[in-house]
Amino acid sequence: MAVKQTAGREKLGTFAPKFAELNDDVLFGEVWSREDTLSLRDRSLVTVVSLMAQGLVDSSFQYHLMTAKKNGITKAEIAEILTHAAFYAGWPKAWAAFNMAKEVWAEDETPDDAKATHEASMVFPIGAPNDAYAKYFIGQSYLAPISTSQVGIHNVTFEPGCHNNWHIHHAASGGGQILVCVAGRGYYQEAGKPAQLLVPGDVVNIPPEVKHWHGAAPDSWFSHLAVEVPGEGTSNEWCEPVSDEEYSKL
Repeated sequence: MAVKQTAGREKLGTFAPKFAELNDDVLFGEVWSREDTLSLRDRSLVTVVSLMAQGLVDSSFQYHLMTAKKNGITKAEIAEILTHAAFYAGWPKAWAAFNMAKEVWAEDETPDDAKATHEASMVFPIGAPNDAYAKYFIGQSYLAPISTSQVGIHNVTFEPGCHNNWHIHHAASGGGQILVCVAGRGYYQEAGKPAQLLVPGDVVNIPPEVKHWHGAAPDSWFSHLAVEVPGEGTSNEWCEPVSDEEYSKL
């Protein structure tokens, strides 16, 4: 079936009519339409790789990514195509191409895909659903023990929008908690203070007796290591949930 294209005439019809004619009638009207020798899907594959190899990740590249998706190339396939091409075309070009491809195939990503992508971005496991503390969280969280002797360290993972209730780490002496952010984006907030954006590499020192909460950004998975600071007479007090009004201000 002939590919109907009018972009050349619409954008360059009066300025470069011959170029517009070749673009619309020859490139798309004839070359792209020779499906008996090469399918539209395969032509999209060749075109995407050719543009990426030249570093042409502009609006035309986005158009051809969208066309590739329309022609049947899946999210898993485009990821593998760009990964393979990266070894020949160059790593920086692949990074730029991936950023645009993620936008085009974003709606195809399932929650399981997003979770797997997040886990692959860090060196620590996500762990099991944090069912034992589920009543103190809004949304789904996960817990992976990293160290259970000397100093307790757990990797806590929050799905997008998940956060824990306000809470306080009590201690007669010592105590408190340290958060080491390892993946995604999240927030930490102390009572009476503005929320603090957290990204990988950020460290939060939480003193004892400070009311606070922490969790994921509304649109991002988030993981941090929770380090238990040794102390005497330590305990946790779980308080009320963070209100929707407070969280919506992030």
